[in-house]
Amino acid sequence: MDKAQIKAFIAARVAKELKDGDVVNLGIGLPTLVPAYLPESVHVILQSENGTIGTAPVTDENRDPFHVVDAGGSPSAAAPGACFIDSASSFALIRGGHVDATILGGLEVDEEGSLANWIIPGKKMPGMGGAMDLLVGAKNVIVAMEHTAKGKPKILKKCKLPYTAVKCITKIITEMGVMLVTPEGLLLTEYNPEFTVEQIREATEATLIISPELKPMA
Repeated sequence: MDKAQIKAFIAARVAKELKDGDVVNLGIGLPTLVPAYLPESVHVILQSENGTIGTAPVTDENRDPFHVVDAGGSPSAAAPGACFIDSASSFALIRGGHVDATILGGLEVDEEGSLANWIIPGKKMPGMGGAMDLLVGAKNVIVAMEHTAKGKPKILKKCKLPYTAVKCITKIITEMGVMLVTPEGLLLTEYNPEFTVEQIREATEATLIISPELKPMA
């Protein structure tokens, strides 16, 4: 698959997981592409853990880089009807289970559904932000990421980097396939027809269970 298409392909598939009216928290990077692929009939409420409920894409008309930012500190905007709350209330919303879905990137995931996504050895990182709270507080935790990094698997038997949270992921979506986290392990439910199941296995360190109802990614 052409590398320039990978992120858009993943984001488009992730968009199919969201339902009309869902309260959704997006991580930085790839997850921010997801709203662009939502069907016209699906409207979600985007929540940012720094205190915005109802974020919107930045345009020339609503740009306000000094007052409205997302959780990563980048310029953001408020959609019509949005509101601003303090950080304590925002995290109470997350910890109280009121976020329907969170979509996060990942450096590593493992077959138990654990995630490492906040520290890269040798690089200065800002910290995990609200990811730890989102992973245990959101009803549905979707990791959207590329399947490998420089040819090496990112879906492991056990994460090697420091955990963000353990046994927390609901689903993993990559350019190769869709994997559901189950008590038995990672269940491959959809595959990208550009890859064979054997190629997906070779790119995955974790043991994959192949669903008897395996189907192509839409």
